Amino acid sequence: MILSDSDIRNFKSNTNTPLVVNNENNEIYVGPSSVDLTLSNSFSFLEKTNLVKFDSKINYIEVNTNTYLLQAGEFVLASTQETINLPDNISAFVQGRSSIGRLGLQIQNAGFIDAGFIGEITLELHNQGPCPILLEKGKRICQVVFFKQQSASENVYNGKYQNQTGATGSKIYLDN
Repeated sequence: MILSDSDIRNFKSNTNTPLVVNNENNEIYVGPSSVDLTLSNSFSFLEKTNLVKFDSKINYIEVNTNTYLLQAGEFVLASTQETINLPDNISAFVQGRSSIGRLGLQIQNAGFIDAGFIGEITLELHNQGPCPILLEKGKRICQVVFFKQQSASENVYNGKYQNQTGATGSKIYLDN
């Protein structure tokens, strides 16, 4: 079952924590059945000299800036200002906003958030349009939809991205 706007606003986990912890502006953009998330000032990108291997740690260049100019064809990691806090019976999906996609900006994140996850959301942004796009801290960039599970998860998320902050690079090298 997808949570409605009133479900989202009224939800408190057993720790009395909301699903979305407010950003620094203390605003949460709740739509009819989703919450818009905003960009933080954290960006990371791969050095072009890297050879990407799944079993090796990958070096990222991290930048903290209130604006980032994403060139046509460029890829960058970004982070949301908000922290997501999912209890054992709620999972979520993150996706791009239609208005953003119409500019050529694709939010290519893994998308699914497991029950038990706590942290900021790292977004994989790719400018597929012909023009540079100015990314600005505080702008609404994506939306998250919450799902109530039929039952609580026995094994909640406690993986390598738990409690992440900022634009977190791939940790695939930690896979077994």
